[in-house]
Amino acid sequence: MRAYVPAYELILPATLNEALDVLARDSGTWKAFAGGTDLMVLLEAGKLPHQNYVNIWNLKELRGIEVTDDQVILGALTTYTEVQNHPVLQTEFPMLCEAARETGGIAIQNRGTLGGNIVNASPAADSPPALLAYDAELELISKTGERRVPYSSFHRGYKQMDIRPDELVRAIRLPRSTGGLTHYYRKVGTRKAQGNSKICFAATAQINDARVSHLRIALGSVAPIPLRCFETERALLNHLLNEDSTEAAVSTFAKEISPIDDIRSSRDYRLHVSINLLRDFLTRLLNS
Repeated sequence: MRAYVPAYELILPATLNEALDVLARDSGTWKAFAGGTDLMVLLEAGKLPHQNYVNIWNLKELRGIEVTDDQVILGALTTYTEVQNHPVLQTEFPMLCEAARETGGIAIQNRGTLGGNIVNASPAADSPPALLAYDAELELISKTGERRVPYSSFHRGYKQMDIRPDELVRAIRLPRSTGGLTHYYRKVGTRKAQGNSKICFAATAQINDARVSHLRIALGSVAPIPLRCFETERALLNHLLNEDSTEAAVSTFAKEISPIDDIRSSRDYRLHVSINLLRDFLTRLLNS
């Protein structure tokens, strides 16, 4: 059943300050509406429970990609198309560009935003594992000021995040420290395009003197939140990469992720494929 559109209210602030005024004045009453690629699906299905939205799509303060000597700062309204087309992202953050290519079709990529993907908080989203593997940091803003949150601690539970009702994600910050890293991104789904992931795997690593000196492993669709695998990383960091350390990491990894049975896939399939992806990544790293 479709939603009854007159039951919803959408306001269009002209500036970021106006949007923050609304969110601060009626905390919890209003929610941000950006590209709408997820919200419109719920609206069409009659399953959009919240009824009051602030349209932030035209706020220039939330747009743009800034490159400094040590960071790339992406406005929260950066679209997947803009990610794919940016030369620095293509060179230094290829997994994020690949995730952007894997997200929906061209229409979704033109409209969907990184900030929206983060705050929608789907554990099956394509960009969060890449952002986790790149040590992303979120810049949150409200009328009371700004604060920064490591993305690795932003998701606290299913659809639960470290963001207040009066706050917006203003930007995503990526440290420019990817030189010399091996990048590995894989999305496993029912079809090649316009499909939700059964598993999404992103990792970066570096070997120095035959030992793992840098490692980030992150997954989507294997837990209630986009998951950074800290325990698996610790099992490998500063160790020689060989058959014994690989098996130790696989054992830790199997305990750290918690895939479920759902309409898209089974727990056993997700666990089996995730382990295969970890093995493939480590094999490629060893042979690189």
